Amino acid sequence: MPKQNRSARLRGRIRSRARKERRNLLYFLGVIGPGLVVMFADTDAGSVITAAQSGAVWGYKLLLLQILLIPIVYMVQELAVRLGLVTGKGHGELIREHFGTGWAWLSVSTLVVACLGALVTEFAGVAGAGLLFGIPPWISVGMAVLLLWFVAWTGSYLSVERIAILIGSFELVFLLVAWWARPSPAAMLDGLTKIPWRQPGYMYLAVANVGAVIMPWMVFYHQSAIVDKGLKAKDLRASRRDTALGAIITQLIMIAILVTVAATIGIYHPGESLDTVQQIADALTPFLGKTVGTILFAMGMVGASLVAAIVVSLATAWGLGEVSGYQRSLEHQPRKAPWFYLIYTAMLIIGGFIVLSGMNLVNLSVAVQVMNAALLPIVLGFLYLLALKALPKPYRLHGIYSVVVGVVVAITSLLGIYAAFSLIF
Repeated sequence: MPKQNRSARLRGRIRSRARKERRNLLYFLGVIGPGLVVMFADTDAGSVITAAQSGAVWGYKLLLLQILLIPIVYMVQELAVRLGLVTGKGHGELIREHFGTGWAWLSVSTLVVACLGALVTEFAGVAGAGLLFGIPPWISVGMAVLLLWFVAWTGSYLSVERIAILIGSFELVFLLVAWWARPSPAAMLDGLTKIPWRQPGYMYLAVANVGAVIMPWMVFYHQSAIVDKGLKAKDLRASRRDTALGAIITQLIMIAILVTVAATIGIYHPGESLDTVQQIADALTPFLGKTVGTILFAMGMVGASLVAAIVVSLATAWGLGEVSGYQRSLEHQPRKAPWFYLIYTAMLIIGGFIVLSGMNLVNLSVAVQVMNAALLPIVLGFLYLLALKALPKPYRLHGIYSVVVGVVVAITSLLGIYAAFSLIF
């Protein structure tokens, strides 16, 4: 009898633990989203092209940087998460409250510039993917603008988030493509240990990769999305996991793209510079198969472009609203928040028109990532100061971690200054 009682108690504990784990999983699934969306958007069309260019020109020599960027992008975005959850306010609103309207407008101005540059690369990515199948740019870009307009104007925050995650998941095909490319482990190890950091061309692409992973609009979007979703300080642990998962996924995608190109173009045409999306796809298809390679590359490119276009347009509409004070939420109908939806739509239209004017996508994309890096001292500076100033004591940066984050922000900002000088001189 005592043995039966012990068995019954054991079964009861197992069932109780299973129910608790199910509740925890359902809770996490309810919180997860902002981190995944912003990280899927992080691997946007410009980032895809920058990673591809890195693999084509330098092989695996920029692979170590991609790995090191995983904790760095997490640190940056975790600060945005913490600020949004604890204060319930967006990034622009906090800057206005703690540093004044002038500094807030300066910060949001850098946001608008970065978002316009990003949108141009996103729609150029869509146009390039469409051309792989003979679709004229005005059709592919026009359809993308209409789709993204419809998604935001007819949905709630949760519906937009779910659609963004679905679209962004197309980027995971790059992991499959990297596997099929069969990279050499020995060559990858060699690339990890031999870093030509003294060569200007290498440093330019290294800075471009930093700008491709840590972008000004990510901070604004992530913090505002946390607020719009209605998450609170009690959700901090789950939101951190969401952000960490997203950071790992986005960098695995970047690594997959770099490795794919390094294992194919980097071996058979070393040092070759890629000038168009079509050229990248055409260079890969002999190794992956014409039909399959083209379809997979197009899926990844379109997924990366569309999810990023949603994020940067929303980041602009949220950021401008936080500084100017107009209504700004996907939970509001367009008639209740007209400026929010109009600015979102205007960004899409302007970005589409610039792309249809005709530009070199690859050169533009790398230059946009370098510009993002050049804007980082402003964005990261405010983010770090807010984490020290705007948060109550239990959530404020302190101790060794505060020093580590400060060092990361300083080094990343110095790379941004280097980027600015490289653009000027």
